Amino acid sequence: MKSLAHKWGAGPGRGSGSCRLLAAWLFFGAFIPWSPAATVERLDWNQKNGLVSAELRSLPLTNFLERLASATDWQIYVEPETTHLVSAKFREQPVGEALRLLLGNLSFALVPQANAPPKLFVFRTAMEEATQLIRARHEAAGGRSGRIMDELVVTLKPGQNIDDLARALGAKVTGSAKELNTYRLKFADEAAARNAHDTLKNNSTVSSVDYNYWVSRPGEVNGLALGSLPSFNLQAKPVGEGGQIVVGLIDTAVQSLGKEFDALVLKSISVAGEAQVPDGDPTHGTAMAETILKGSAQILPNGQATAIRILPVDVYGNNAQTTTFDVAVGTYRAVNAGAGIINYSLGGEGDSAFLHEVIKKAKEQGVIFVGAAGNTPGTANTVPAYYPEVIAVTAGDRQGNVASYANSGSFVDGMASGNSLVSYQNRSYLITGTSAAAAYVSGYAAALADKSGKPASEVVAQLLQLIGIKKP
Repeated sequence: MKSLAHKWGAGPGRGSGSCRLLAAWLFFGAFIPWSPAATVERLDWNQKNGLVSAELRSLPLTNFLERLASATDWQIYVEPETTHLVSAKFREQPVGEALRLLLGNLSFALVPQANAPPKLFVFRTAMEEATQLIRARHEAAGGRSGRIMDELVVTLKPGQNIDDLARALGAKVTGSAKELNTYRLKFADEAAARNAHDTLKNNSTVSSVDYNYWVSRPGEVNGLALGSLPSFNLQAKPVGEGGQIVVGLIDTAVQSLGKEFDALVLKSISVAGEAQVPDGDPTHGTAMAETILKGSAQILPNGQATAIRILPVDVYGNNAQTTTFDVAVGTYRAVNAGAGIINYSLGGEGDSAFLHEVIKKAKEQGVIFVGAAGNTPGTANTVPAYYPEVIAVTAGDRQGNVASYANSGSFVDGMASGNSLVSYQNRSYLITGTSAAAAYVSGYAAALADKSGKPASEVVAQLLQLIGIKKP
């Protein structure tokens, strides 16, 4: 990579939105000698003027990073088994120079976040290997998705009319999957929805009644002041509709991937209305689309003409969240449009019978599913990755260590890198999390199918061997 000039805006206050003004930068460490005069330990991180003073000697790296996380509220990740004794003495240095002095010959990348403190990656070999989270003492709990208390998802028996039923219940139809005879109903309040649920369970015109759940919008994609990224080259092989290996990307809207890769992207499907996508930065969906192609390129020869195609399915539109209903509808439409692989770089906690049923029926048709295990440490179930029909992917490093931010539940099937560096409009961006890991694995699945000439459903065993299956 090219060496980078340091550029820094106003010092980021705790939780402030000023991080959006910062240019992220990457530094490959140069050794800074220690002056032996220090006798007092001190770390003064002035949030107001962005200047740092320190007087530290032989402080173990982990202890230093814990103090740094508490002082700055940064999310800090370090490459496992990295050791360093922090020894430095200086006054009122800019943040970039301070980090250089403090981290010595270690490399690091500081990445701004939208409306949140930056992320700092500290590493010896590669930024992608910095997976161990250093926790601040007052870390905020991660948000979880929950049930929409005033809604139901109702599947009717053939020939029944939803409008008549909704009118009788005093509900409004806010979403429909007519192909599946399934509808999203909104009620006046939670009590009305609860009463309707009890009534519908005994209604002879109703096949099933389910709850609807929020699914949070995936995380931000963060800009990096990097030089050119390692390139990969995939060419679109001219194939008929039936010969394509289609990856349905259930996500946010996908922008142009540039002239090199647009031929590998099919016309998108919009479930939640057309999204108004800003030009400046890539969406999460765009980053996942490129990550899927990067995963495929790791298996296919460079410049390979491929039948792989990405089918973007936008289930968010302009909304801050989507629902399990819309994820199910998006899944059905992707499968109906020919997707043999479905990528879920998203997740929530709501166990939706409707979504699960759509997945089960598609699995019977030979579709394979890949889902992000979730970015909350522990073993909590994440839907849809939790479903047995879905290959659940967590994030980790090359040594097989699960990233400290990632889910390690018993439902997890394997792991891949949780860091993806992508390019958009001649700028470099970083996406971190199990979303990226799942996208890599979907790319692997597509490449294995392309390379072997087999359907994706026939390369699952090979895929699981590749990503390190954990189940017996």
